[in-house]
Amino acid sequence: MIEWNESQPIFLQIRQRLVEMILKSQVKPGEALPSIRQASADLAVNPLTVTKAYQSLVDQGVVEKKRGMGMYVSEGAHAVLLEQEREAFLKEVWPRIRAQIEALGLDLKTLMQTEADK
Repeated sequence: MIEWNESQPIFLQIRQRLVEMILKSQVKPGEALPSIRQASADLAVNPLTVTKAYQSLVDQGVVEKKRGMGMYVSEGAHAVLLEQEREAFLKEVWPRIRAQIEALGLDLKTLMQTEADK
């Protein structure tokens, strides 16, 4: 059973899972994404929620809708998503992480240490 983060809309969480699938090359350009009906059944959510997640990727141009056939990953989707996700990380996530690193007085050597190094 999938656990949803209650602080974020489910369609955005589904969208993020799809983005991760594309970035990890689990679904490659030209390949079909799971059907809306199948995804909604697998995730136990309303098909309209899945449709909204897919539509956001269509609007970005990383997924294309082929009438009567389903949703497919667009050519160049990996590069587009990689650029967008990196930019979002640097603008939204990294400033909070950096502030916490500074507040804790951590240095690069400590941060890069692996369990084997300890």
